[in-house]
Amino acid sequence: MLPEIVTEIPGPRSRLLGEELHKYESRNVTFISEKFPVFWDNADGINVWDVDGNRFLDLTSAFAVSSLGHKNPSITDALKKQACKLLHGMGDVHPTELKVELCKKISELTFEKWSGERGKSILSSSGSDSIESALKTAFLHTGKEGVICFKDGYHGTSIGSLATAGITKFKEPFTKQISHFGFTVPFGESGLSKVIELVSSHNIGAIIVEPILGRGGKVVPEDSFLPALRDICDKHNMVLILDEIYTGFNRTGKLFACEHWNVIPDIICLGKALAGGFPLSICTGKPNIMDAWPVSDGEAIHTSTFLGNPIGCAMALESLSIHSDPTTTSNVNKKSQFFINTLKKIQHPYRGKIRGKGLMLGLEILDDLGNPNGALATKLINDSLKAGIITLADGPTGHVLALTPPFNISNEEILWVSQWLEESLKTSN
Repeated sequence: MLPEIVTEIPGPRSRLLGEELHKYESRNVTFISEKFPVFWDNADGINVWDVDGNRFLDLTSAFAVSSLGHKNPSITDALKKQACKLLHGMGDVHPTELKVELCKKISELTFEKWSGERGKSILSSSGSDSIESALKTAFLHTGKEGVICFKDGYHGTSIGSLATAGITKFKEPFTKQISHFGFTVPFGESGLSKVIELVSSHNIGAIIVEPILGRGGKVVPEDSFLPALRDICDKHNMVLILDEIYTGFNRTGKLFACEHWNVIPDIICLGKALAGGFPLSICTGKPNIMDAWPVSDGEAIHTSTFLGNPIGCAMALESLSIHSDPTTTSNVNKKSQFFINTLKKIQHPYRGKIRGKGLMLGLEILDDLGNPNGALATKLINDSLKAGIITLADGPTGHVLALTPPFNISNEEILWVSQWLEESLKTSN
């Protein structure tokens, strides 16, 4: 369904809830202003309804989680079926059969497909958790604490993952508290010489990288970049960690973004779309690397209460069944090409480059001189809510409109969004 024009944003109920939330939640969490937020009430497919009854097109997939659509019937049915059977297990003590099935399935879709060797996994709840698992694993395997990371990379905000943060605003308030084992270099080919320099001068055990920058602005690196990192890690016995929390599960037009460059990581971190709405993540690696962890003696040294939650595992297995269907990948690529071609038809100097791959797209918003225009991008985001569209901005200056809709977005909806963007740019002069 096409968006509805909204007369009042936020509506009265959203405004009231915003005022209440501000009283009880840490003021750092939810951004509350005269124009933000709308409080979600329910969702279906690509549509979201707020508490005031307004309907929106969600061009974010709720942070790329609902790739298969909000309230996907198959995933919802898996949730209901499992919820009636068992809500919670004891993940590292008395787990469920579903945990076995999920670890096996992830292995089949990653390392068994790529190289024929079995992948071993650590399940957790958030993307940051999976990054923590990967960083610990790399250290145990190599004995070297140093990790190379990249400018504008985002790996979460837990205290360990912040050491590899490439977006300084998340890191700076905690500089004195963070362990300084992360070395940040430019993303892409321009950073390779610095990578080599660091490897020769510091105790580097791993490289962590997003195959395509997400929050950093939907930046696709040069084709030589990831293969070069793979070669460097092989030459110096380092661990290559690919953060595919955002890019994984067909978001970029491949089941995993690394497959665009035929690069096999040592460890891959996955989350977001993994379970279609349940907080679940996974760190999966080559067996010789994951076996750096000691055999459990009855007390795991890295674990969590909700590890392998049965509801999350059931939802993830259903999600993976859909994602591993070639028609899902094909659909993403067809929608991507249509979206890109439609955006290219926008005739306005403020419309910059179209970034990304698959349905992980970004549209640069520029000023009269062709420079990044974060202020206009922010205005477009605010105005989009009134038009019935939900989107966000990425990049260091916030000038890249993120276009990461659920895969079931229709061509009609894509056309409507592009037409709205063109008209909004014209009236912004």
